[in-house]
Amino acid sequence: MARAKKKQKQRRNLIIFGSGTGLLLFALAARYLYTTPMPVLQPAGPIAAGQKQLMITAFLLMLIIVVPVFILAFGFAWRYRESNTKAVYKPNWDHSRIIETIWWLIPTALIVLLAIMTWHGTFKYDPYKSLASSGQKELTVQVVALDWRWLFIYPEQKVASVNELRLPVNTPVKFEITADAPMNSFWIPQLGGQVYAMPGMGTTLHLKADRSGRFYGSSANISGQGFADMHFIAVATSDASFKNWVKDARQQPPLTKAGYDRLAQPQRNRAVITYGQPVDNLYGTIMSKYMNMDHAHMHMEGM
Repeated sequence: MARAKKKQKQRRNLIIFGSGTGLLLFALAARYLYTTPMPVLQPAGPIAAGQKQLMITAFLLMLIIVVPVFILAFGFAWRYRESNTKAVYKPNWDHSRIIETIWWLIPTALIVLLAIMTWHGTFKYDPYKSLASSGQKELTVQVVALDWRWLFIYPEQKVASVNELRLPVNTPVKFEITADAPMNSFWIPQLGGQVYAMPGMGTTLHLKADRSGRFYGSSANISGQGFADMHFIAVATSDASFKNWVKDARQQPPLTKAGYDRLAQPQRNRAVITYGQPVDNLYGTIMSKYMNMDHAHMHMEGM
């Protein structure tokens, strides 16, 4: 009898210790999430704001299933614990059609609702869909992923920069994205979702910043030993400040073909560099280099 009481006391202490540890870990996790900035949940543009709302809505809908399951799991574990001799587990294997209909109908309805939301969001936040209203002009920025840096070319402004992206506020931006390195991914969490950068291919992404600030940008695809340092800063400023930056950039040395060849060499360098006149059609030259290689390879295979 004494041994049984001692064993029951040890089990109770273990439950109390486990519950306390769980609550402590939950409190620490909640504090970390509350105090740590999460760019995805701090949108600075219409695309990121819409994607945030979509994520939160989907998360809340999924909690309709997850929360009751956890409550029932802990409830059954507590009720039918070994020490509770009054609760005898005698299952009735006759199924209730009403109960089965409920627990199949609710998840099915949620899956259908999530599918509709995903379908609608896919078209609404299509990266190839322009954000420019009628008569509004877009800013075109050509993005090249290098080993392990980012090159931004402004074809209309005739300037370029490395590891720093300048954008005017409330101006729709069209990004033309490629790579002169292994496949990568271009991502500014506070402005919108990521889009892949691939050698010999061009992808498009439309974004807009609706407030000024400095926003973290990075690669979202592992591309080698320098991947951890492959991030940049997107600076959204007023239109006047952007024009002043362009004016100052035009005074910098031009980005020649030889200069680009040195820039494209694999190196871990996070320095911000600004160039004046880039070599003509540099973006097209980078893309065609891989296209020509593919064509030559196919030609050799054919022979």
